[in-house]
Amino acid sequence: MSWLDEITWNAEGLVPAIAQDARTGQNLMMAWMNRESLAATLREGRAIYWSRSRQRLWRKGEESGHVQHLRELRLDCDGDTLLLLVEQEGSIACHTGRVSCFYRRLEAGQWQVVDPVVRDPHDIYPGVPPESGK
Repeated sequence: MSWLDEITWNAEGLVPAIAQDARTGQNLMMAWMNRESLAATLREGRAIYWSRSRQRLWRKGEESGHVQHLRELRLDCDGDTLLLLVEQEGSIACHTGRVSCFYRRLEAGQWQVVDPVVRDPHDIYPGVPPESGK
């Protein structure tokens, strides 16, 4: 049995992948991977996800330059979630210009933005509105 066969893929052939800063332990983002993107990630040593909106492989940083270099790959106990320990180039993982996509915290029943924008998203993705995802 291949190591890929030990992963529990969903009905679409995808598995959630959480990218975590290998140095600090901060959760940076969550994206989806398929067999092809996971194999390419290991082959190239950088995070490559499956973009559901584009229906193609998405090399993290291909537009922004914010590449995620793979340092370690882990599989959870149920075999249905991946953890990528990465070195984040440029210290920005989120298309909103923040370090992490997890920048909102629930406080008194309201989502509050608790992390600042490090770089204006229009400078990262010229001509593309931030709410479009990239």
